[in-house]
Amino acid sequence: MCLCAGPVRIRGKEPARRRTCCGGDARGYGRQVAAAGAPGTRGAPGSSCSSCPLRRNRTWSRSRSRRRRGTYRGAASDGSASGTCPEADPHLAPWRPSSDTNRAVVVGQGAALRLETSAAFHSLVIRDGGMLVFADCPRGPPITLRARYILIHDGGELHIGSDRCPYGSRATISLYGRATDGAAVEGFGQKFLGVGRGGVLELHGRRPRSWTLLDKTLHPGGLRYGPYFSERRWGSRGLNLRILDAGTARVLAAARFDTHLRHGECGRLRSFLAMQPPGTVVAAAVGDSAARSLTLETRLLLRDRLGSAHISRLRHREPWALVGILGGDQPSTAEDKREYHGSGTTGLAVARREFLTYDGMRFTVSAFSGWIKGVPHNGFKVEASNGIILHLVDEVTSWLPGDRIVVASTDYSMHQAEEFNLLPCPECKSNQVKIDGSPLYLHIGEVIDGVDMRAEVGLLTRNILIQGEMEDSCYGQNQCQFFSFDTFGGHIKILRNFSSVHLSGVELKNMGQQILGSYPVHFHLAEDVDERGGYERPTYLDNLAIHHCFSRCVAIHGTHGLLVKDTIGYDTLGHCFFLEDGTEQRNTFYHNLGLLTKPGTILPSDRSEAMCLAIRSKVYGDYVPVPSADCMAVSTFWIANPNNNLIENAAAGAQDVGIWYIFHRVPTGQSEGQYPEGQAEYTPLGVFYNNRVHSNFKAGLFIGKGVKTTRANAEDPREYLTVDNARFRPHQDADPEKPRVPAVIDGLIAFKNNDHGAWARGGDIIFCNSGFSDNGIGLTLASDGTFPTDEGSSLEVTRSIFVGESSNFGSQGGQNSYWGKGANGECRTLPRNKTFPIRGFQIYDGPVRMSKCTFKKFTPTVDRYSSAIGFFMKNSWQISPQNNVSQILMEKSVGLKVFFGRSGQWFGNNDNDGDKMSIFHDLDGSVTGYPDTFIGRADNYLLRHPGCLTVPRWNGLMCTGKFAQLYIQARRPENLTLSIARAAYHSHPLRLQGVNRGAPYQQYQPVVMLEQAYIIQWDGKAPEDIILYPINFNRGDWLHVALCYPREAVFQLVADIYERRTGMVHSVKHYLAAPSWASALNGTGERLFYFDRASGYLFVHLQAHEAREGHSYCSQQGCERIKIMAHMYPGDSWSCDPNPFPDKPAATQRPVSQHPAGPCRVCGAPQLAITSTPSVKYIRIQIQSLSRTDIQNHLTSAFIKINDTIFLFNSHGLFFVVVDACSGAVVSRRHFDTVTGENAASAITDYVQTSIKERSLVLVCSRDIADVVGSSEMPIFTRLGSAKPIVIHKEGSFAMLGYKGQAKPSWIKVLNHAGYQKAASLQHYVPLKLKEYQCPANADEPPKSAFSQSSSEHISTEAAASWD
Repeated sequence: MCLCAGPVRIRGKEPARRRTCCGGDARGYGRQVAAAGAPGTRGAPGSSCSSCPLRRNRTWSRSRSRRRRGTYRGAASDGSASGTCPEADPHLAPWRPSSDTNRAVVVGQGAALRLETSAAFHSLVIRDGGMLVFADCPRGPPITLRARYILIHDGGELHIGSDRCPYGSRATISLYGRATDGAAVEGFGQKFLGVGRGGVLELHGRRPRSWTLLDKTLHPGGLRYGPYFSERRWGSRGLNLRILDAGTARVLAAARFDTHLRHGECGRLRSFLAMQPPGTVVAAAVGDSAARSLTLETRLLLRDRLGSAHISRLRHREPWALVGILGGDQPSTAEDKREYHGSGTTGLAVARREFLTYDGMRFTVSAFSGWIKGVPHNGFKVEASNGIILHLVDEVTSWLPGDRIVVASTDYSMHQAEEFNLLPCPECKSNQVKIDGSPLYLHIGEVIDGVDMRAEVGLLTRNILIQGEMEDSCYGQNQCQFFSFDTFGGHIKILRNFSSVHLSGVELKNMGQQILGSYPVHFHLAEDVDERGGYERPTYLDNLAIHHCFSRCVAIHGTHGLLVKDTIGYDTLGHCFFLEDGTEQRNTFYHNLGLLTKPGTILPSDRSEAMCLAIRSKVYGDYVPVPSADCMAVSTFWIANPNNNLIENAAAGAQDVGIWYIFHRVPTGQSEGQYPEGQAEYTPLGVFYNNRVHSNFKAGLFIGKGVKTTRANAEDPREYLTVDNARFRPHQDADPEKPRVPAVIDGLIAFKNNDHGAWARGGDIIFCNSGFSDNGIGLTLASDGTFPTDEGSSLEVTRSIFVGESSNFGSQGGQNSYWGKGANGECRTLPRNKTFPIRGFQIYDGPVRMSKCTFKKFTPTVDRYSSAIGFFMKNSWQISPQNNVSQILMEKSVGLKVFFGRSGQWFGNNDNDGDKMSIFHDLDGSVTGYPDTFIGRADNYLLRHPGCLTVPRWNGLMCTGKFAQLYIQARRPENLTLSIARAAYHSHPLRLQGVNRGAPYQQYQPVVMLEQAYIIQWDGKAPEDIILYPINFNRGDWLHVALCYPREAVFQLVADIYERRTGMVHSVKHYLAAPSWASALNGTGERLFYFDRASGYLFVHLQAHEAREGHSYCSQQGCERIKIMAHMYPGDSWSCDPNPFPDKPAATQRPVSQHPAGPCRVCGAPQLAITSTPSVKYIRIQIQSLSRTDIQNHLTSAFIKINDTIFLFNSHGLFFVVVDACSGAVVSRRHFDTVTGENAASAITDYVQTSIKERSLVLVCSRDIADVVGSSEMPIFTRLGSAKPIVIHKEGSFAMLGYKGQAKPSWIKVLNHAGYQKAASLQHYVPLKLKEYQCPANADEPPKSAFSQSSSEHISTEAAASWD
């Protein structure tokens, strides 16, 4: 059962009240400013805010006065209690200082100032109860305050707006100075805004929507098939033509006809045009010359079919360009012609015309032709017109023209994130904006194959800006060997015992320094900053835009209880949202967006490969770091303690990892000694709910590993805080003696991560309600630790969806390295390498469990293997037979369910111990078709019996039986290869190398079939000490074991029970020698062994006597074991025969094939789609039309598929299926014969207008359209969302996903293909009951005819409704 988190309440704020006034004068309050250099109080004429009426604010003033008499932590200092504006305080004196960068200004005791003009100082210190408030005058000039640093402490206050009265003007704090200028301020450094003990910092700008998601896919160039540009010079003589689809802007055909020299070209040109359907766009341009052989017949055709006014008189070398509609008239044609005078330069004849796509995008087609300096030029261009409109999920009326946004990558490379400025857009709806510029890459705006891949769109502009002033390039000691740009930005640092800090609606740009402790926003050892720390108003960061910064985004260091909400971190160096020492707890990250997180130099984990190798000043001796192990871990969210909350965040592109839970075995840095060793690894996980990770190179989510907590030394020369090993094992109260507490990862969306969607090591960890798509490896679950030191735990994934190669094909460029053919034959971006074996769920060791999961689109190609379930490659570790799967749905698109690897690239020799031992248990047969079946590698004869089935494509076999593990420790020597064989298959031994070579003991962990006899030999003289542990044995389970020894060996055997946690041993019993091997193996309960000196075999009966519970490897009493101590003499022969047991055929277990599993109606994820809006339900729509050509190629049925129900269409014509947009119920179906039916166009119009109700999804499919009787143009489709009337192509195909209602949803799609094009086909996940549908209240429960979202939809044979 998945222990998923329930609703989480986040500290929120009431909506900001609209500002109506700003500060005015302060007559009678002649307060003085204590300042070095005595700054003046007069400003330039006309620079004051006197035009704004003064609003008296006595309530705010009294609140402040009370606090000033006795400053206390958590004072309500920004007026939020009264909801009024700080600059309206009547006690404020107007301040209009002149600028002087040599003056150090102090606002001290008795000074309460309202800054009304821009100013520049050397420094500004606010202390001893002094207060500075920015005046708010939206009609006045922006206020900019420049300083080398600003320090607020000991009762000092700086206010720009307040929580309930956000600042309405534009304000900038600009921090200037070079790293080499002046001395650092103790505790703060240089170029900072700092808050010390007793300081107040309240910055509150407008709070626009911080970020949202694309709701409609944004294509390169803004057009579905991208922009188009072609230019030729020599070699393009004649008429050059481009044919375009007027509804999509797609270039359908390109051709050149040399009508200058070749007489036959005119006939070919006429035939070419005859093939094109009427209504397509034709662009034509002359290259060099096209007139000499251009016949009159052809000229007249071009005049009549293209509406050309000039083609009849086209002469030698005259430039000519035309853009028109095939079959259109002259008024619909754009045309231009130039005369040729022999000078070699004519200028360009340019024809340009605008068109409209079916989805409402305006685009321009241009053709040009001419001579420039004796060289002919011609070409074509297709581009979006007048800006591109983005469709977004949320209302964004708070985004303004001139603002800047970023659209995240939805591909493997984070570098496909793109920035745009916003344009005025009076035609935009509340969830739309218009961008200036053309996107280079594909940005997905829909749910694809059941996984939400919509791109994040973030607003980078705020009306309060804090920035660092930068040099043009890197200089001095600022790591210029790695960065060409200046990285010495500004920073904000907040120390403990501050009085009040709240930031909202603030933009931070050019902040941070490549120096430890200098980050854009840094809470430094501030301890508890919420109610627990005495703050009546808990500290928060809300709606910040941190971008183009040089060291992290938000650093939380020794600080607890901070809320970071709606904050963007974009294009930054080093870990972005960063917990530093491992002590930080109870912090909440809610709805934040981080993207384009690049390497930095500060910590080993921040560094790239080059940085890791170059920065060696803190290693010991000549140690050379190993980049992949020591460094290369830069992450958008670096979570150094599990007791923090991550809710609805997006990690949309890091050089290494999106979200990394890292573990400090002991606190590091200035927090050393604050908790006992190992506590972080035992601490339960905070809330993890509904987070997104994509476009990361190493992993989307990583749970595991730690940092090195000792300084570099001779024993371990690695640098302090290098990436190290650790395992997450949460227990109640972080106490390993108390019960385990499952860590629940609820609602993870991981897609387009190059290596892993998610990797988790530890136990117990549960993933549920998650979606994994287009990752190199979707999910790997790795066990808690090493037997026998851990007590056994498990990991689980449930109610989740795995997709191999989705319909998100991606785009080339932006550092995407691999582009090749996908399983469906179309080109796409690929993870890691064209040959990398893609896996959905990867089994490493275990035990792991998977249940109620759906797999799609895992199909191998000629270049690579791709399997739904796979195994960790080159695995030298153990694999548990307790790994199990159940209620799994493998959709038809899965071409390879399971794969055990083969020798070759990526797999190596496929001969490591773990490779050979790979295994899992199919509990219900939902993967194999046979319940209670174990799946192992085909050449593993430890598992095989005559009833097994071999599956060559998997390189596997399916067997029934009882399986466990035999754990073997060997000492003296510790470097032998073990050979183990089942007696029944003694000629097929398995050779195991073991692990921990050179350690005090060598360990081997073969999977064995219980109640069987096994033979163990070595590639050298047998070890002197061997310990046999029965792992995962239940009480009464047994094995017979024969071990090869020199024939003169003398033995001592002891049975005991080992307590792993305490290291204590109890229940010690000595073995006695038996008179025969039969008596030693009779299982009477006596502790007997038998050594056959003739054969050299020692016989032991290994049996579990104690009960085992849960996932523990051993019994509740401890680990039962047999210790074998052998005394051997030098020179003894140690060769043994292959089989000391009587020869007999392998016993037949229950054959696999006797009990095939039937259809599973409860298999697969219960959700149709995993999205970032879990409350929204979806239906899956698939429409497949057929053209005349398809029919001739023996394709018979067009269809519309809704979830798992198919409507088949076997007649020619148009087919409509209507679905209620609120409930998902099919409410109407209708067929229109477009050939023999009387006036089909009129009938369709009547049906749409009168029979289809409002709030309806309208699905349209075609089959073998000959023509539409009654009309060549059908404007009725505009009522279903098309931006223009439809002209259906004769013998073509048509598919539409439309909507009838007051809204025009972004998911509307129209495909109208000509006969020579591929048949129209579309699929889409359509949301039900959206707010814009205006569904009635009684639509909460769908009627019985609705297609439900329950797991009952997943049936092995699809329901089909045939319809003639």
